[in-house]
Amino acid sequence: MTSWFRTFQKLGLVLGAVLLLWPAAVQAQEVKLQNRPYLDLRPFHYGFMIGVHEESLRLKNNGFVDPETGSQWLASNDRYDPGFTVGVLGEWRMHRHVALRALPTMHFGSKHIVFRDQVTHQQQFQDMKATYISLPIDVKLSAPRFNNYRPYVMAGVNLMYDLTTKEDANLKLKPMNTMLEVGMGCDFYLPFFKLIPELKFCLGFNNLLDKDRSDLLDKTKEVFTKSVDAAHTNLIVFTLYFE
Repeated sequence: MTSWFRTFQKLGLVLGAVLLLWPAAVQAQEVKLQNRPYLDLRPFHYGFMIGVHEESLRLKNNGFVDPETGSQWLASNDRYDPGFTVGVLGEWRMHRHVALRALPTMHFGSKHIVFRDQVTHQQQFQDMKATYISLPIDVKLSAPRFNNYRPYVMAGVNLMYDLTTKEDANLKLKPMNTMLEVGMGCDFYLPFFKLIPELKFCLGFNNLLDKDRSDLLDKTKEVFTKSVDAAHTNLIVFTLYFE
């Protein structure tokens, strides 16, 4: 948790520096012909998005020792696989520099977990595939537009639901999750549309570990759930928006 908060702090410093230095950078550049100059005057904006993301699962091991076998299993992420993101964008212009966004989104990805027995050094693996339906609600704070680009920072809350929670697995996760997300991007005004690349970091609040394992057919798998106290999902998402 501490490392993620440090990452958020560093990102906040970077985003603040971008907004503070942007006016000086604007004054130093030559004014050019603007594409779609009245686009930002509309009260509502709509579009769609595609992107990639990387999921991770923060696991809190407790050192549980199986009284029958003496095994002690520790769980961790052993690799990070890219996922696919697609969705739509709705944006309400509240002020010339502030907008409220709603982004119904689907994320398709997976998390790969390895379990290591500290006594026998045996390993077991679990591939947690996930299909998330999410509804981020973000506030977008934009710098003044110059020529055909306009940087911004954003922050918000993301409600996510996993459609593919798997029964009879080593670890089972609850489907509902709430995430805090922060990021930055830039509006690029092209002749026929606006292109918006964005990078954001999502930090999960909920403990997703399901400790009720009545679904298990093989009760020896209960040792994996007993060895972990908490599981939190994090995402890094790179998205291209088209308006």
